[in-house]
Amino acid sequence: MKSIEGNFDNPEVYELLIKHFIELSSVSPVCKGHVLDIPGLKDPSIKFWSFWKNDQLMGCGALKFLDTEHGEFKSIRLADKFRKQDNGIKVIKDLIYRAKKLNIKKISLETGSGNFFIPARKLFIKCGFKVCKPFSHYKKDSEACYMSMLISN
Repeated sequence: MKSIEGNFDNPEVYELLIKHFIELSSVSPVCKGHVLDIPGLKDPSIKFWSFWKNDQLMGCGALKFLDTEHGEFKSIRLADKFRKQDNGIKVIKDLIYRAKKLNIKKISLETGSGNFFIPARKLFIKCGFKVCKPFSHYKKDSEACYMSMLISN
C-alpha cells in the first residue's frame, strides 16, 4: 500500500471524497453531520492521505490536530471495490502509524450511532478504539458515537 499526502487534485480522490460527503450527508440528521468538505480537509490543522494499491485508489483518511498530542481521525473512506477485505484495518493502522510519527499520544473520532454506521464502529473497535465521552468541541448527542485510543511511540 502506497500513500500520498494531500493529493486533492487527483480526480479519483476528489470523486471518492464527494461520494463520501454525499453519502454521509444523506444518513446524518440535518445540522448534525461532522463530515468535512474538501476546503475543510485543507485546513492547516489537518493532514490528509490517499492510499493506493497497485495504482488503484484504495481509500483515504485524515488526521486533525486537536492539540500537540491529541488527534482526531476524519474522512476515513474506502473505495467500494476495496471494502470487506480487511483494507479498512490496513488504512486505520497506517493512520495510527502516521499519528505516532507526528507524536500524537491519543486519537479520537466521531461517527454516527445509527445502523448505517455499525460496520464503521465494529472496525474501529477491532482496531483498538473504545467508546468515550465527547471530546474537543463535541457535545453529547444521541446521533453520535465518540471513540478514542491511547497510542505509544
